[in-house]
Amino acid sequence: MNALYYESIFFFSMFMIFYVYIGYPACIWVLSRLLGRHVNKTASEPRVSILIAAFNEEEHIGQTIANKLELNYPKDKMQIIVVSDDSTDRTDELVNSFPEENVTLLRQEPRAGKTSALNLAIPHANGDVLVFSDANSIYAADSLRHIMANFHDPQVGYVTGKMIYTNPDGTPIGDGCSAYMKYENFLRSLETQIGSVVGVDGGIDAMRKGLYRNMTPDQLPDFVQPLKVIEQGYRVVYEPEAILKESALSQSREEYQMRVRVSLRSLWALYDMRPLLFGKAGLVFAWQLWSHKLLRYLVFLFLLGALVTNSLLLTDAFIYKVVFVTQTACYAGGFFSLLFEKTRMQLNRLHFLHYFILLNTAAAHAAIKFILGKKQVMWTPRKG
Repeated sequence: MNALYYESIFFFSMFMIFYVYIGYPACIWVLSRLLGRHVNKTASEPRVSILIAAFNEEEHIGQTIANKLELNYPKDKMQIIVVSDDSTDRTDELVNSFPEENVTLLRQEPRAGKTSALNLAIPHANGDVLVFSDANSIYAADSLRHIMANFHDPQVGYVTGKMIYTNPDGTPIGDGCSAYMKYENFLRSLETQIGSVVGVDGGIDAMRKGLYRNMTPDQLPDFVQPLKVIEQGYRVVYEPEAILKESALSQSREEYQMRVRVSLRSLWALYDMRPLLFGKAGLVFAWQLWSHKLLRYLVFLFLLGALVTNSLLLTDAFIYKVVFVTQTACYAGGFFSLLFEKTRMQLNRLHFLHYFILLNTAAAHAAIKFILGKKQVMWTPRKG
């Protein structure tokens, strides 16, 4: 093959990497300035049902329920439902230790995963708004009030809050996954201004109960349910004042496993909801879904294409040598960050490179599993 062929792949790959991480946000920023859609927020206090799926969460569930009971929201308008997914530890006992009448324990047997647990909880929910919390999610005191204010707008069907990863002592962390969440939250703030956000957090989300649609056990509720809301003609918006603190994973291996799982379930979600990729909810949202999600999960192909063709073009021009050295240095930095993590050395400047490589390697792993037709319904809880 001639150099022109390699150059075409190289420049296309570099363009796609640039577009996904920089070009798309830039386009969203411009559109947000042109469209400037706002949410008509007004303080309101609808009845809410907080749904928590838990499997062997004795370490966190007590603190999580206590946190929800202490929120600045009328207790007579709040219901907490914990679905124990066939837990074998003290999770059920701890939930039952709360004397409050608005705390309910449901038990799912045999174990069937988070999505089935949420489906099980819906008939028991008496709230007008459903709030989804993870078993280790700690909300800021006014989070519910900030979320509910968005539902005053009749066009809003789903609201997601702001996740902050923390250290064990509760302080925000400054490594790769924290930077990633800041980047995602920045995109969500811009996407809200043009209509709907594409991705949500899952640990601090809420939706109108009437819009909930049962999902199959293998579907990712944090992704499929918002897409179903958009499919019904409602907006999914981001509320930056609704703060969730959640412990970051302490080891790269655990973070990697979680990212593979989320990426795999997201790919299946995109497949299940594929009409949205082709304009069922409008061309703008289809473009968002392609750019923010599908192409993001395929960046590993562009990274591989850029590296391989760059290595084949080293003798052509000096610029290829510069780019190749830059690429190699970035991958080396990410690799050495992993080694330093194992020896408990801290090099914060390398964390971002390491996390970037981890995300894209996990996406590649998930893509292979997707092609092979593999699905994942159940998993063990995150360990911070």
